[in-house]
Amino acid sequence: MNFNPKNKTTSIFLLIGSFIVVSLILWNTNSFFKKFKEEERLKMEIWATAQSEFLQSAEDVDLGSLHLKVFQNNTSTPMILINKDSSIRVNNIPKEKAKDSLYILKKLQKFQNENTPIAIDQQGEHLATLYYGNSEVLNKLKFYPIALLLIIFLFGTVIYFLFRTNKASEQNKLWAGMAKETAHQIGTPLSSLLGWNELLKAENINPDIPKEIEKDIDRLQTITDRFSKIGSLPKLNESDIVEETKRAYEYLKKRSSKLIHFTFKSQIDSMSVLLNSSLYNWTIENLVKNGIDAMRGKGSIAIEIVPEGKFVHILIADTGHGIPKSNFSAIFNPGVTTKKRGWGLGLSLVKRIVEEYHDGKIKVLSSGKEGTIMQISLKAKL
Repeated sequence: MNFNPKNKTTSIFLLIGSFIVVSLILWNTNSFFKKFKEEERLKMEIWATAQSEFLQSAEDVDLGSLHLKVFQNNTSTPMILINKDSSIRVNNIPKEKAKDSLYILKKLQKFQNENTPIAIDQQGEHLATLYYGNSEVLNKLKFYPIALLLIIFLFGTVIYFLFRTNKASEQNKLWAGMAKETAHQIGTPLSSLLGWNELLKAENINPDIPKEIEKDIDRLQTITDRFSKIGSLPKLNESDIVEETKRAYEYLKKRSSKLIHFTFKSQIDSMSVLLNSSLYNWTIENLVKNGIDAMRGKGSIAIEIVPEGKFVHILIADTGHGIPKSNFSAIFNPGVTTKKRGWGLGLSLVKRIVEEYHDGKIKVLSSGKEGTIMQISLKAKL
């Protein structure tokens, strides 16, 4: 991936800008909360004054008096009034709870923590103490910054995943385009080689030479066919998994070093699966070559076919140095490789061929100092 200083600078500015906007919103919300709380305090002080006037003129109450209107208009702030004779009066608290002394005591402690109680005095005489809590609006406002941060976090997460998905899609299109272009470029010299090989057959030379050249040309055509299928859904045909695996095994055995000991074993004579032969052979080839690399060119490769219910498992075992358990999943990611050379695309392509094209599964069955066993699982066509 190319490093672009301009993109990095833009990202930093966007990050700083987002932080400033969020900080301003939180600061503004906090300021509004404090102002609203001060106004509620002022409202309660007015209520306390009205209460003082009411207590002084309780015997001669004017139904249209200002203090009665103040009482009637305050319908949102919960409060507890304790008179000098220890009698209690509650307001804006559910009636079924108002009679519960334990509930009132807990509310009293809560109100005292939320707001400083207001003493109601008249001409130096203490008449009552007013305890009040935050109104419902104030309580909701208190949680607004948390809700806002949560929304911003969720929005940012969605944007991030959309960006990642879009980026992955672009990379897939790029790899598919490169693969198809490679197949196209190989096609031209292949056609020329076929022509030259036909001329060699007409010459008086050892007939084994054109035959061997023809095998290599066929191999190049197979590789071209594989690359041309990347990026598009390949056609699957009903095939015998035992025969196809054995064919790939025989090809690799003939072309590998004599220092590699090959074995093939199948618990069944045949089993039909939906398969693209070209891509499946490529998968086996990749896994076997990875095993040979892990053994540094000397050791044993064992291929075994094991049926299990509706599935058939193809096991490829090597006697290499093994894979750390923490890397069992990571090795299938593009760009991940334990080799000094290579792009780390082999196992990524294998996973895509098995899981996306053949609706199967591939995993590291086991790995340790004694070697590694890779398992391909495909659905049997019963």
